[in-house]
Amino acid sequence: MTPMIHILASFTTPMRITTDPASMLWVIPLVASIAVVYKATKVHRIRTVPFLRESAVLFGSIMVFILAAALILYGIAWCVTEWLPGILSSSKF
Repeated sequence: MTPMIHILASFTTPMRITTDPASMLWVIPLVASIAVVYKATKVHRIRTVPFLRESAVLFGSIMVFILAAALILYGIAWCVTEWLPGILSSSKF
């Protein structure tokens, strides 16, 4: 099997990413590439320093939004699985 066919065949099997904290680090290169590509499509002329600064600001804002959304969703999941069943089981009805 030639190396090219082996590389192409590796794309037919999806990468398994679990939900443990270490695998959540895969979001960092994804967000970085999204920020760079988005900024590259929005500017007419790419100058190094302003482009890197704007990409870094976009990267930071996306990461802050993802962290805020994760905390909110974690809080909702905690309320549904821990807090709410405790309230319902101690009901006097």
